[in-house]
Amino acid sequence: MYLTKNTIIALIAILVVFCLYSISWTFIFIGIGVLTAFVIFFLFDLTSVFQKTSGFECSRDCPNRLSNGDDNTIKITIKNLYKKAVSIQIIDEIPVEFQKRDFLIKADLKEGETKEFTYSLVPTKRGEYIFHDLNIFVMSRFKLLERRFKYNLQWTSKVYPSYTIIRNTQLLSPENKNRELGIKNVRRIGQSLEFENIKEYVKGDDYRSINWKASARKHQLMCNVYSDEQSQQIYNIIDKGKGMQQAFNGMTLLDYSINAAVALSFVALSHNDNAGLITFEKNVTTHIIADKKRRQINLILENLYKETTNFKHSDFSTLHEYCKKKITKRSLFIIYTTFDSMASMERQLPFLRLLSQKHIVLLVFFKDSELEQLSEKKLTKESDYYRQTIAEKFIFEKKLIINKLRQNGIYSILSRPEDLRTNTINKYIEMKAHRII
Repeated sequence: MYLTKNTIIALIAILVVFCLYSISWTFIFIGIGVLTAFVIFFLFDLTSVFQKTSGFECSRDCPNRLSNGDDNTIKITIKNLYKKAVSIQIIDEIPVEFQKRDFLIKADLKEGETKEFTYSLVPTKRGEYIFHDLNIFVMSRFKLLERRFKYNLQWTSKVYPSYTIIRNTQLLSPENKNRELGIKNVRRIGQSLEFENIKEYVKGDDYRSINWKASARKHQLMCNVYSDEQSQQIYNIIDKGKGMQQAFNGMTLLDYSINAAVALSFVALSHNDNAGLITFEKNVTTHIIADKKRRQINLILENLYKETTNFKHSDFSTLHEYCKKKITKRSLFIIYTTFDSMASMERQLPFLRLLSQKHIVLLVFFKDSELEQLSEKKLTKESDYYRQTIAEKFIFEKKLIINKLRQNGIYSILSRPEDLRTNTINKYIEMKAHRII
C-alpha cells in the first residue's frame, strides 16, 4: 500500500488546523472533526482496494529477438478481476540498457474488462536484454492511497542486428519491394550474356537483340531476352577498429555497419548472388564463405550478433593477405570503415589497391552529421567562425578522399550513418545495372 499526494496534503492541512489552537480553542474541535472525517474516508478507500475478489490477469508479449536500431513493439495485456471499475497505473521494469526512468501508462478498466497496451523500444547495442517484473498500481476511489500488484514476468530478449528489412520485404509484392526499401530505379546499360528466352519484339526493345532466324520462321520480329548474371560473390567486410567506436544517436558506427551488412546480404541473396561476411581488426575474426543457401542469412545474423571488439587499430595488410589466400574468385568487397583524414586513408591505400587488382572494392565510410550541422549553422559569435571553418575543412577533406579513391580505381560511398542501409543497397543495385559486377 502507498499513500498518494492527496493524503499527504490532507494530513498537512489537518496539522495546520491543530496548530491554530493558539488563536482559538475551537480549532482543536474543528481539527478533531476533520481528522475523523479523513479517517472514515481513508478506511473506505482501504476496503475499496483490498477486496476478496481483486487483482489482475496480465501478460507481456515480447519477441525473442529485438532489432537493433529499429522500433520494437512490446504488448501488455491486462484483465480487471475487481467487481468494479478501477483506475490503474502501469510500470513495466524494462531492461536497464534503455535507462528509461519515466515509463508510466495510465488507464481505466471496467469490471471484467481486458485491455491491450503497447509501447516501442529502440535498442542501440546488441546483446541480451532482461525484462523484469510488471507493476500495476490501483488507485482508490477518493485517491487517498494506491495498492501495488507485482507480477513476475521476467523475460530475456536478444538484440540482433537490424532484421526488419527482411521481415518487411517478405510481406511486399515484388513490384513494391524496391520502392519500400528506398531503392531507386537504375537504367541498365549493355546486355548480359546469359540467354533466357525469345519473345516478340515490341517498340522500345533493343534492335540489336533481334533474332533474325526466329523472325523468319515466325514471320514477325522476334528478339532474344537475356537475364542478369547471377551467383556472383558479394562480401560484406566490416572494420571493427578504433574509428568505428564513434557513436551517432546512441549507436556506434560498427552497429550501423552491421545493420547495413545484414540488409545488403538479404538483397544480394534475393538477386541470386552469393552473400558472404568478413570482420577484422588486428586479424580476421569472422569469415563466412559466400553462398546462397537457404540458411545463409540466419548464419550471417547469428555471427554478427556475437561480434565483439576491443576497438584497436585496424590492420588492412592482414585483410589483404587473408583475402589473397582464402578468396580466389573475383568478388565484390564492400568494406565498411571510417577515415578521419586524408593521411589515415593514404596509410591504407596501398592495401586497398592490391585488393582492387583482383576484386571490385567498394569502400563505405561515414559523414559526420554534427560537422554538417555546424557548417550550416548561422554564426553569432566569433568563436563560431573558427569552429565552422574547421568543420568545412573536414567536410572538404572527405571529398578529397573520394576523388583519391576514384583515381585509384576504388568505388566509394560517403553516407550519413542513418542513411547507410539505403545508400549501400542503391549502390549495389547500380553496380549490377552497369555490369560492374
